[in-house]
Amino acid sequence: MLRSRFASHGRSATNTTVVLCVLMAALLITISSVRDGSSSLGTMLSTTTPCKAAAPSHLTPRVFPTTRRQGFVVPPRAGPLARSSNVESKQQQQQHHDAGDHRRGGSEAISDRRSFLFSSAAILAGTGSGLFSDVRPAIAANGKFDSYQNVKEDIKALIKADMDKGPTLVRLAWHSSGTYDKMSRTGGSGLGTIRFKDELAHGANAGLNTAVEWLEPIHAKYNGGISYADLYTLAGITAIETLGGPQIGWRAGRVDAMDPSAVTPDGRLPAADKGSPQDTAEHLRSIFGRMGFNDQEIVALAGAHALGRGHVNYSGYDGPWTFTPTRFNNAYFDLLLRLEWVPQTTNAGNKQFTDAKTKTLMMLPSDLVLIQDSSFRKFTEMYAGDNAKFLKDFSKAFQKLEELGTSNLRSVKLS
Repeated sequence: MLRSRFASHGRSATNTTVVLCVLMAALLITISSVRDGSSSLGTMLSTTTPCKAAAPSHLTPRVFPTTRRQGFVVPPRAGPLARSSNVESKQQQQQHHDAGDHRRGGSEAISDRRSFLFSSAAILAGTGSGLFSDVRPAIAANGKFDSYQNVKEDIKALIKADMDKGPTLVRLAWHSSGTYDKMSRTGGSGLGTIRFKDELAHGANAGLNTAVEWLEPIHAKYNGGISYADLYTLAGITAIETLGGPQIGWRAGRVDAMDPSAVTPDGRLPAADKGSPQDTAEHLRSIFGRMGFNDQEIVALAGAHALGRGHVNYSGYDGPWTFTPTRFNNAYFDLLLRLEWVPQTTNAGNKQFTDAKTKTLMMLPSDLVLIQDSSFRKFTEMYAGDNAKFLKDFSKAFQKLEELGTSNLRSVKLS
């Protein structure tokens, strides 16, 4: 709301000029409000708009995840794609907003125009008047934060201090992105909703509260200059790179949702077993097809199982996929094809496979499908024999995954 601070004594020509300038600026803003579809000047100046544009960091309320629940045991590290097939949440679907482009697509152009009007008004009114000192337009992803490289270095330091955290950060990035539905344009990484307890409670996300906690000090260090959604996805590509994988393209500009209304229903992430190889293969194609991935991209993304391990207390499955669970390469595909895999039942009662020779490794039924289904198998064989090809294709597929449900992303310089 505009507030006048004119001196009560005297009506100098300078004050008259200031009044006229302020009125002109207000007229320009009102015209812009009408053109943008805002219902009032007050609505336009609000720091929370219908398109969920992010307010400047000093006005944005901090939303901390609720991660310590009574009786909850801090889990060990989990593999990036693991989930239990027998954990089916019956939580009712919550009302959620469409996170598609139509809600955010024009926010940057509108914000740019409003920023210009506010700047013009301040110049016209003069710095001595103080008329606009408390006015802050809501600008989503305005590009002013430029410390992404520093954030990346902080994430690297976190991983290097404990390499077992790397696979869990990959899993956090993947699960925050893999809820996207291309038909309804809901879900995906764009709103950072995995920090909410509602989404952390989904069966596939067991244990990810710890990863959210690990990153909270980094978010706090930059005073909210980086969104949670950007932080989680940046952590994913940084973890892969730190663990010996490729440097994956990443762009900034995701804008956090301020409440859990955007959390999608449980069940959008892939299950480990659907009873038979045919049904499990069909399930994988359904889940990944909903996000826009083909068979080759499904197999490439499955290569993330080179990292981490399953933990029976959380996923219902137990053991690492490879002998080097903190090293990113094509070993997963090589072992899948080269070793003999025999059925095994976990302490949770789930069916998995272990290598016949050492009985120290684990494969899920959904892993075995990659050599049982003829279409999946040809890509598995290709990646097993060509690590460079795998790293290249995985990089493209993982960047695509991390950009699901986003709009108006911008390139930033990272090394």
